[in-house]
Amino acid sequence: MTVAPTLSTVGELRAAGHVQKTLRTEIRDNLLAKLAAGENPWEGLHGLEDTVLPQLERALLAGHDVVLLGERGQGKTRILRTLMGLLDEWTPVISGSELGEHPFDPVTATSRAAVAEYGDDLRISWKHRTERYSEKLATPDTSVADLIGDVDPMKVAEGRSLGDPETIHFGLIPRSHRGIVAINELPDLAERIQVAMLNVMEERDIQIRGYVLRLPLDVLVVASANPEDYTNRGRIITPLKDRFGAEIRTHYPTELESEIAVIRQEAELVADVPAPLLEILARFTRNLRDSTAVDQRSGVSARFAIAGAETIAASALRRATVHGEDHAVARVVDLETAVDVLGGKIEFESGEEGREEEILTHLLRTAIAETVRGRFRGVDFALLVDVIEGGAMVTTGEGVTARDVLTGLPVLGESELYDEVCERVFPGTGGVNDGERACAIELALEGLFLARKIGKDTDGSETVYG
Repeated sequence: MTVAPTLSTVGELRAAGHVQKTLRTEIRDNLLAKLAAGENPWEGLHGLEDTVLPQLERALLAGHDVVLLGERGQGKTRILRTLMGLLDEWTPVISGSELGEHPFDPVTATSRAAVAEYGDDLRISWKHRTERYSEKLATPDTSVADLIGDVDPMKVAEGRSLGDPETIHFGLIPRSHRGIVAINELPDLAERIQVAMLNVMEERDIQIRGYVLRLPLDVLVVASANPEDYTNRGRIITPLKDRFGAEIRTHYPTELESEIAVIRQEAELVADVPAPLLEILARFTRNLRDSTAVDQRSGVSARFAIAGAETIAASALRRATVHGEDHAVARVVDLETAVDVLGGKIEFESGEEGREEEILTHLLRTAIAETVRGRFRGVDFALLVDVIEGGAMVTTGEGVTARDVLTGLPVLGESELYDEVCERVFPGTGGVNDGERACAIELALEGLFLARKIGKDTDGSETVYG
């Protein structure tokens, strides 16, 4: 954040050549400047570059209010919050103004009186872009007073008459004047509350308890909602829906790389989670979205894979702490812990009751097999399979350290198979510590098991390949 400008009066602002812009002009100019300079206005948004974001840019250039429709976990809230970056970093406001009015354009009676009294000596303040973005989670108990405003009984008690506009306590939307107001889960608003927004959306003014109050509000209203065929909690009333200039459908990332990028960006990991495990979680999530056993109307949120990455990282940290490992690195055995705790985040079809764990396990194994095929294509595992068929066993598990896994590997003579496996998983390094090397070899062993080349037996905290 840069330092706010030092201009402190309207006269200084005018002398500096400041030009007032409407909110939509400000957003349009900043967006065009970023696009012309080749900058990405949408940092942190992955997989939407060719679909959602061009639609959003067109809507903003047209000056439209926007509603985003999509299932949970598709990045709707992040998109809304990113809009903040299209505002000027600092903007002047009348000092003490309740609505943050521009010094050249007061809209309330109080501010107009102050401008008339002080003229060029009127004090101004500077407002950062982060203060010009307001967000409200719509809930059934949200009131008209919350969003629009109401009569303030304290001001009436001070002696003002009920007909005095200064008795009004403004709600969220008027207080967002010259800024962006975002309403999450718009259908959750009671219909009478949505009706109260109609004037704000179309005439850009507000009506409170019959007051004849005209405030030329300069506000961009953006909202998010689940598709109407999913949510049973409410709907966007038709007149309000018509007020939004753009209705944009969001979606989950279509490319695996974008799915992985979202996990990397959002997950707060307490241990090292190697890239192949993130790939497995991303594939697992995509398999769930394609499964007929899962209720696709509710969607499979990106938060599922994010929580999965955080869970297996926590499992690795616990193992390293309990058993004294130098490096906390997640391994394939930790994936099962994710299945144990994440099942409740998925809504299954009604006919699948009792099969939830079976479905999750099957789709996870499918994701592992897909990852193994991509990582180890062309690697000859015949020597390792022969040794295991000859009676050798490899013991791993949630409670087995990486060092124990590596020292327990069968001897392959002069073969460099283990090194090749590690190089495939960690190109260029082959694994910088025991945890990474154990992760790579476990991935190969699990792939051989899923290909029915070797057996596997799990008992408590130990898993034996043999």
